[in-house]
Amino acid sequence: MDAKSPDLSVELKKYFGFSQFKGQQQKIIETLLEGKNVFVLMPTGGGKSLCYQLPALISEGTAIVISPLIALMKNQVDAINGFAETGTAHVLNSSLNKTQTNQVFADIKSGKTKLLYVAPESLIKEDYLDVLKEVKISLVAIDEAHCISEWGHDFRPEYRNLKPIINKIADVPIIALTATATPEVQDDIQKNLGMADAVVFKDSFNRPNLFYEVRPKVNVDKEIVKFINQNKGKSGIVYCLSRRKVEEFTQLLQVNGINALPYHAGLDQKVRVINQDKFLMEECDVIVATIAFGMGIDKPDVRFVIHYDIPKSLESYYQETGRAGRDGGEGYCLAFYDPKDIEKLEKFLAQKPISEKEIGLQLLNEVIGFAETSMSRRQYLLYYFGEEFDPINGAGAKMDDNSVNPPKLKDATKDLFTVLDVVKCLEEKFRTKDLINAILGKESAVTKSYKLETHRIFGIGKHESENHWKSIIRQATVQGFLQKDIETYGVLKITEKGQQVLDETYTEKFLIAEDREYDLAQTKQDSDAVQMQGGNAMDQNLFSQLKELRKNVAKKLGVPPYTVFMDPSLEDMTVQYPISVEEIAKIYGVGEGKAKKYGQEFADFIKTYVEENEIERMQDMVLKQVANKSNHKVFIIQNTDKKLDLEDIAKAKNLTMDELLKEMESIVYQGTKLNIDYYIEENFDEDIVDEFMEFMRESESDSMKVLLDEFGDELSDEEVRMLRIKFISDVAN
Repeated sequence: MDAKSPDLSVELKKYFGFSQFKGQQQKIIETLLEGKNVFVLMPTGGGKSLCYQLPALISEGTAIVISPLIALMKNQVDAINGFAETGTAHVLNSSLNKTQTNQVFADIKSGKTKLLYVAPESLIKEDYLDVLKEVKISLVAIDEAHCISEWGHDFRPEYRNLKPIINKIADVPIIALTATATPEVQDDIQKNLGMADAVVFKDSFNRPNLFYEVRPKVNVDKEIVKFINQNKGKSGIVYCLSRRKVEEFTQLLQVNGINALPYHAGLDQKVRVINQDKFLMEECDVIVATIAFGMGIDKPDVRFVIHYDIPKSLESYYQETGRAGRDGGEGYCLAFYDPKDIEKLEKFLAQKPISEKEIGLQLLNEVIGFAETSMSRRQYLLYYFGEEFDPINGAGAKMDDNSVNPPKLKDATKDLFTVLDVVKCLEEKFRTKDLINAILGKESAVTKSYKLETHRIFGIGKHESENHWKSIIRQATVQGFLQKDIETYGVLKITEKGQQVLDETYTEKFLIAEDREYDLAQTKQDSDAVQMQGGNAMDQNLFSQLKELRKNVAKKLGVPPYTVFMDPSLEDMTVQYPISVEEIAKIYGVGEGKAKKYGQEFADFIKTYVEENEIERMQDMVLKQVANKSNHKVFIIQNTDKKLDLEDIAKAKNLTMDELLKEMESIVYQGTKLNIDYYIEENFDEDIVDEFMEFMRESESDSMKVLLDEFGDELSDEEVRMLRIKFISDVAN
């Protein structure tokens, strides 16, 4: 590393266009430049990559960046080569052919390459090692370092052998970075890399620009279509737990006129790459994905993340919502919660070994707590990560549904006593479902076999609904009055705290949130109003035109639009109206390199716009006309109302699978091609598909009766209809 530390603020502005560092970035970089090992625990979107990119760019030699994700490497290389000379950053992995690999080696040997991104598997290749031993290495960065630990959620065995390989190449400082690491994982990473002496930096997990909302999972398809239509043109991700749901919901969005694509591990690798690139290049607005999507992208302008299904842990939820608003702009995190989903996850956990089951149920309990809490969701989330948060004055206070629209609390102490009394009377032998049947006085196989119909508690709570008692039991579990027994999956036991309630020595009230009616548009409007406070006014018309220009420039160069200029940079241009390359360089997030590379076209465009619209610029020391322009947030709120007639067209489409198939049948029978091959390949046996297609070619009828007579033993009604849709689309159209 260089002995003399350069002026980091100047270098930051020069390369990245930022006038100041975020959080602890500067201290991390200074420590690394001093030649010390560094361990960085920083949340998604906190700016981890800059911690090794900047020191690599200003140090002599090549920095090796070890990353598990080819897609993420590609994004970062595109971004760096976007503001620096092409060849400053390279990927070295299995995706390259021999000619491309030789070009990378030539650039490394000539000293041109400052950052070399490699997969851990690539580092063990002898010909790669031979080249890297010959050149000066500045530092080694290990991204997604939790992959090293067997305790981590994304363990990769090949990561365990990194230290001896690094030792073969060079004796240089190591920086290990991760967005999620418990103390156990952190300790394991440091031991494995031989960096027990590392300087540890932990950043706050608070993302103040993200708005958190949890809604009951009612009319979920309709609500998501409505939400996306209210946010037309914005990039978003919808997460589902299963591949099948990803496929079904993508089709539903497409039928409703939304530009959406699927992403999951079951898709062909080429299809995944194409779909991801379309999302990055803004040729697709929404990606519907399993958790396989997200780690592999560095798209800063994702504006919303929707959880169709509640995740299995708060760590997963935090990571996935962390894909939103990475540029510091708007980020809306909307999750749909149904206790039945939790029951499904619990059933799935029942098959696991005891230790895994125990951890899994604890994690699920935290998710239930988050979904059902009446406190600030940000406070709840940060508390989970061991961080205190002031819900009144903290950064991002009032940025969740509970803070904007606090739920009314009701005293349910009597009902808690009733539940605990029933559990005690029935000798702690029953699960939630059976307890509720007893409380409601509903007969079932279990109540009959235990002759509960004659018990004094049978029907004790029939004046309330089933959902009410479910809520009481869930909250009693979350708040520690009851616990689910691990050994006898799901059986409820009374805790010490619960016994205090029965003994009437517990003095606090048991408060739960009342069910509330959700008005999504209003909640969003309230949150936008909160986000607007103190924001600059901007020229929405120019912003739209600059986005289009950026898209065209990016397309010509074959790079994602955000690598040209980020959204906040475009927003700043609509306030500052820069008309020269020099002025572009002063825009937020630009810097000299990007200004020289892309600035002229944007400066010329803005100059023409300023002249045509007779705009008086602030730089010309004239009145700030921009102050009279409508704030872009308000503009969006007003125009989503105008676009609601689009949503009205689809409002009857609260689609079940049956209704979706009817919609698809209508499309293909009207003569429009509908390619569902990827869905068929994923869900059907190839031989049955071939047999079905052959039968259809020879059949004189496509009636369901004829088809079910032939295939009813092997295929369900829905599956037959799906294959019929494929046939009509492929052959008749």
